[in-house]
Amino acid sequence: MSEQAAATFDGLGIDDRVRQALDDVGYETPSPIQAATIPPLMAGDDVVGLAQTGTGKTAAFAIPILSRLDASARKPQALVLAPTRELALQVSEAFGKYSAHMPDVKVLPIYGGQSYGVQLSGLRRGAQVIVGTPGRVIDHLDKGTLDISELSYLVLDEADEMLTMGFAEDVERILADTPDTKQVALFSATMPKAIGRLAKQYLKNPTEVSVESKTATAQNITQKYLQVSHQRKLDALTRVLEVETFDGMIVFVRTKQATEELAERLRARGFSAMAINGDLAQAQRERTINQLKSGSIDILVATDVAARGLDVDRISHVVNYDIPHDTESYVHRIGRTGRAGRSGTALLFVSPRERHLLRSIERATRQPLEEIDLPSVDDVNAQRKAKFADSITANLSSEHLDLFRGLVEKYARDNDVAMADIAAALALETRDGGFLMAPDPPKSERRERSERPERAPRGGGDFATYRIAVGRIHKVSPGAIVGAIANEGGLTRGDFGNISIRDDFSLVELPADLDNRTLDSLRDTRIGKHPIDIRRDQGPPRARGGGQYGRRREGGYAKRGAPKVAGRRRA
Repeated sequence: MSEQAAATFDGLGIDDRVRQALDDVGYETPSPIQAATIPPLMAGDDVVGLAQTGTGKTAAFAIPILSRLDASARKPQALVLAPTRELALQVSEAFGKYSAHMPDVKVLPIYGGQSYGVQLSGLRRGAQVIVGTPGRVIDHLDKGTLDISELSYLVLDEADEMLTMGFAEDVERILADTPDTKQVALFSATMPKAIGRLAKQYLKNPTEVSVESKTATAQNITQKYLQVSHQRKLDALTRVLEVETFDGMIVFVRTKQATEELAERLRARGFSAMAINGDLAQAQRERTINQLKSGSIDILVATDVAARGLDVDRISHVVNYDIPHDTESYVHRIGRTGRAGRSGTALLFVSPRERHLLRSIERATRQPLEEIDLPSVDDVNAQRKAKFADSITANLSSEHLDLFRGLVEKYARDNDVAMADIAAALALETRDGGFLMAPDPPKSERRERSERPERAPRGGGDFATYRIAVGRIHKVSPGAIVGAIANEGGLTRGDFGNISIRDDFSLVELPADLDNRTLDSLRDTRIGKHPIDIRRDQGPPRARGGGQYGRRREGGYAKRGAPKVAGRRRA
């Protein structure tokens, strides 16, 4: 079933406090998936929603859950299952925004890689909404620290991705522990047979909603992305600002605090930047926007909410310093440039672990983003020299030139110093010794993953082989291995090489530079009921049996980041 978007949220029967929170974040009209999904969920019906990431599906299930929640009951009432910890955090943050005026509602994300202590404390305090990855939810169920026997609402978010990652058994185990009276919402980008079987078995006469993403971006906006680690973002932005010719610019970050911090750091580096966020008084907001319009400042560091309704013609560039988690936000952000028929440029910073979000943006906008290289030291220094020459040219027409020429000529006569040396000394007075950027250190000295090639050749220095204590006799699949390790260790599919499943163990290629903290977080990881007991594999390839490593694998990833599983039926 496909529905048109309702005119406003007012006729959907949602809680007034939730409605107020929607006003706070600038939501005016429901998206098609929200308009089609909220009414049946408010009526207590099960729902199957087919929608791509970025269509607003999180709000589609969060709004009715919060509207019907019993805030006085300190027990888990809603459970949202998500395939990755990034999505779990994103959904948890969304619930937090929509429940901003419901102080008694507690939302708790539980996922692998985070200490159990934080999660146990949140469960003891009585969180009503739990957002978690299947593996960690199973862990809490096994430990008896999570009780979902009185659950009222269950959401399976990105269900197809969960099954692809090997969580089918975990999802069914969790469903079996929930009461039959619960309301279930299942959201998926596609409807493979496995999802259809799951819906038929566990959902009661569900309302089916199908919405295609109509997200599109203006043709006059050039979209680019730069792969850069989180630690190097500020350096990358600085280089871009020095090399790129721009008029006005908006730099988008996720949090209010980040707007102030980044604006201050940019000012310290000589750029005219100001922050704008939800804490700014209206008068200060208007003053800052007027400064951007007039050219008094060139860079505005903003959050999504603060930039809503911002319309300044001179904005030539938008930089997504923090990648948005949903494609609608991306489209709204870059729509701040390319106004009034002008061309605009949108640049997206992407860390290696955020490439899945980049792919979602490209699918939703139906437009590939061009990858660019980080501006080199030589590029930056060439621009600095050119700007220095331009400043000399500009000052030659100054009305005060005669005064200073006389002073310099007198100094030259009195001290017998060449005019060029005096000019250099005066330039040094206004610019410190760090005028030119120092060369980058050799790549061998950099340990950041962003410097590694995306598809490293097998046998190279990027991968090491790890042994886990589950194999064919435990009925594991490559997808289950990837899902368990990725969630607990905070890895992505691009971090996996070949996977070789043997009788009672498996060999997995993972980044060679996994730190001890990541390995520690993986120690107690389970696939089903079996601990994986991960450790570096010490034996040479031919000593492990099966000939050259990887040649006789049962299933694996032939290339980094490209799932290709031999003999495995994809869910």
